[in-house]
Amino acid sequence: MGPNEKRKMKVNWLQKARESWSHTGNKRPPFAIEPKKGQRSVWDFPRPPIIEKVSKPVMVNHKGIRIAYSHDALAVLETASPPTYYLPKADIDMSTLVRIPDKTSMCEWKGSAVYWVLKIMADQPVAWSYPKPFPEFSALKNHIAFYPQHLECYIDGKQVEAQSSEFYAGWITSDLVGPFKGEPGTQHW
Repeated sequence: MGPNEKRKMKVNWLQKARESWSHTGNKRPPFAIEPKKGQRSVWDFPRPPIIEKVSKPVMVNHKGIRIAYSHDALAVLETASPPTYYLPKADIDMSTLVRIPDKTSMCEWKGSAVYWVLKIMADQPVAWSYPKPFPEFSALKNHIAFYPQHLECYIDGKQVEAQSSEFYAGWITSDLVGPFKGEPGTQHW
């Protein structure tokens, strides 16, 4: 198979994956929780996702030891999921992380992801990044996102709740309503 055929297959896969979503943030489904004043529904977040700058401080710890602290984080908002937070590498103690050499995944919106472990906990991925994101998500280059399932993650000094999933890593805050992708019975979203 030549390079043009491979590129065409990749484009077809991406297009099909992008078109497969039935929920796109345009209309909240009947099972979605109605947000109260000061709350946001994850069902109003768009698909394709968008990037939102975060003005509040974002912190990531492991057993009380700071791994990252930033006032320049980015949040990716996508239909049905709590936001994922990406911190600039400049605000992360990179000496605590090691990239997993052969673990990758593909996101139809952001591109090819690589994964990171803590040096002291090398058996469990705790973060991921997009070294060469698709052009629409180029702002994520040189940023790393962390799994709140395995770390202590905070926004504005308040610890977040982890999204119910081993794959998804949204940060649930008190101003969000769902239901959230990743909970039992949500595989079809």
